[in-house]
Formats: sequence, C-alpha cells, structure tokens
Amino acid sequence: MGKQVDKYDALWTPPEPQDNPDSPLSKAFKQPLMLGLFLPFQTGGWSQSTLPRGTDWTYAYNSRVTKQAEAFGFDVVFGLSQWLPKGGFGGEMSYRENFLDPFVTTVALAAETSRILLLGTIHILYGPWHPMHLARFLAAADHISQGRFGANIVTGYAENEPRMFGAARKDHDSRYEQSAEFIRICNALWSGNDNLTYEGEFYSLEEAYVSPRPLYGRPVLASASGSPAGFRYAGQFSDIVFVSSPAGEKLSDALPKLPDHAAAVRNEAAARGRNVRVIINPTIIVRPTRQEAEAYYQAIMDHADLGSIRNFYARHAAGDSVSWLEHSAKGRAVGGHLHIVGSPEEVAGQLAQLHAAGIDGIQITFYDYEPELAYFSESVIPLLEQQGLRLPVEI
Repeated sequence: MGKQVDKYDALWTPPEPQDNPDSPLSKAFKQPLMLGLFLPFQTGGWSQSTLPRGTDWTYAYNSRVTKQAEAFGFDVVFGLSQWLPKGGFGGEMSYRENFLDPFVTTVALAAETSRILLLGTIHILYGPWHPMHLARFLAAADHISQGRFGANIVTGYAENEPRMFGAARKDHDSRYEQSAEFIRICNALWSGNDNLTYEGEFYSLEEAYVSPRPLYGRPVLASASGSPAGFRYAGQFSDIVFVSSPAGEKLSDALPKLPDHAAAVRNEAAARGRNVRVIINPTIIVRPTRQEAEAYYQAIMDHADLGSIRNFYARHAAGDSVSWLEHSAKGRAVGGHLHIVGSPEEVAGQLAQLHAAGIDGIQITFYDYEPELAYFSESVIPLLEQQGLRLPVEI
C-alpha cells in the first residue's frame, strides 16, 4: 500500500530543477538579466494596432521566431492562454480570435529547438483537469524537451471563461488555495516515492502513481500575479514569476514602485527557503535613433484598434485581475506592461534601470516580431553584455 494522507499532512516534494547545476533552468538562472520572448500565438500578437506588420499567429511563424530567439541566445519563450468567443476582442482586426493552444504548441516547439526553455500556460481550474492529468502530461513534456519544458499555472481571472466550461468563477483567493493543493499533489506524484492515496479539500486520489520521473525533479513552474495571494502561491511553488507594472506602461512611473513589488515576491519565496526569478513584460521599440523609435511608436498608436481595446478593457474590468487596468488605451495599441523606446544605447540603459529596480528578466514583445527581434539582438544584446547584464551563451 502507498502513502495515505489528508490535506493536513505534508505531501512528498521532489527536488527543484534550479538546484541541479545541469538543469536547463539552472543554466538560465545564471544570467544576470534573463531574456525571454512572448510568442504571438494569437491574432494580433500583443498589440492592438492596425499598422501593417508581418507578425502572425500561425505555428510556422512562431516556429521561426522561436528558433531565431534561440540562435540569438534568448533563455525562454512563453505562450499566453485565453478563452474567447467568436471574433476574439473584435475591432477591425478581430483581435486574438485565432489562438494556438500554448501547451500543445510549446511541446511541439521542443522538437525544433535544443537549448531554450519553453513555457506554456494552463488554466488548471477549467474543465475536468485533475492533478493526475497535469502530472503525467508535464512529465512527458519534460522528457520530450530534455528538461526544458515548463508550465505557467494560472487560475483564471475572467468572468466569462469559466462559463465556457459550464462553471462559475470562484473567489480570487480560493482559486489560489485550490491551485496550491493541485500543485502539491503534482509534486507528490513527480517525487514517485510510492502510490499516493489522498483526500483533500478539492481533490482525492487512491493508489495513484505517475511515471516516468521528470529529469530534474519536476518540470519548471511559473505563475503570474500582482496580488498578495498570487505572490504567496508563487513563493511556494513557482520558479519564474511574471509581475505586471504597478504604475502603467511608462517606465519612469513604474521604476519607483518596482523594487517593493519585486521584493514582495522574493520575500514570500525566501520565507520558504526558495529562490524565484521575477520577470516583467516590456514591449521594446528600438531604432538606430531615438527620433526614429519615437516616430514608429507614435505610428503604432495612431493606428490603435479602439474597438478591440474597449472590449479588452471591459473584460479586464469585469474580472478580478490587477493587471492592465492602469494602462492607457493608446498604450494597449503597443502592448506590453512597460514600453521601452529609444536607440540601442537608450534601450540598454532602460533595461539596466529595470534590473537595478529588482527585475531579474524581461519577457519581450515586439510589434513586428521577426525584423525587430533581429535588430534588438544585434544592437542591444552586445551592449547588455558590456554592462555585465548578459553572459555569453553557448549556442
């Protein structure tokens, strides 16, 4: 017979991948400033503007930019998840109507890459998800990717999404309590000590077992939040924590508030003897001169798809997320929690300011991904290396 526990007992926990020096996560964590790319799995990517561009939601396009990011030394790529009705957020562009599933897509990308970390978002409280499903699926993805796969665990802030699954949205903090129990069970299953019989508040298992073991203890885990409950969850379970800007998209407004914001996450982890990396999402507009960058930035905003932006704000206002609501409408046309605009030297300087404010990494969005990712990598990354914010990467 395996171990029998109830919700008050300590479940087994596997080793953490960041503690293994050979793990892909541990190698990424050696970078003073991690570089990530938010992939455009959805119509319109991250920017609600109709200014012409090549950004595309298709798998072929995302495969190209993922391999491009890996070749330039990026540490991680990441996929968003949302559940939207026909037409997405509407507007001229039917923003985010087409949406590749990030879990399936990032697993597929593992077969086309060799070094970069891959994170896919999963709403674990929607539908018939059970910890047994996630534990087995992520263990398989871990082996497919040789330890490079991870899941961004989200609870679902939107009011309408749970109704698509025939359910009502649960209270904000109780969602994190349920998610914590879910991941505790996954950790116990990944530890593989024995069959597990468990009776908890939300889940039960009888003689449950999952194999094979993940290669470095467990898969990489990430989460995104701006709330105390979300930070508590992240401090206990996550390796990478995405935070939003606490003061809108202007870097000058956000910088004074970011140190306390980042410290709140780290303190929750430190209280449990853990380390996390705090990541934020800027959209970067970089051109040879500030004047060129500002002109491009303004052109994107001048083509704002205001219809989809209104619907985007209405959805967030009806939810209980603390992200995005302080951002301007024209700012949403550009996208990103922060806007970093300027010449290569100015962009590198702004990223240094972010790092000094307690940010361990950036998960970048671009307006026109392929050419802008290439120019950023060729013009800005060498400057970050000169500043000691990036170490050379073996490609």
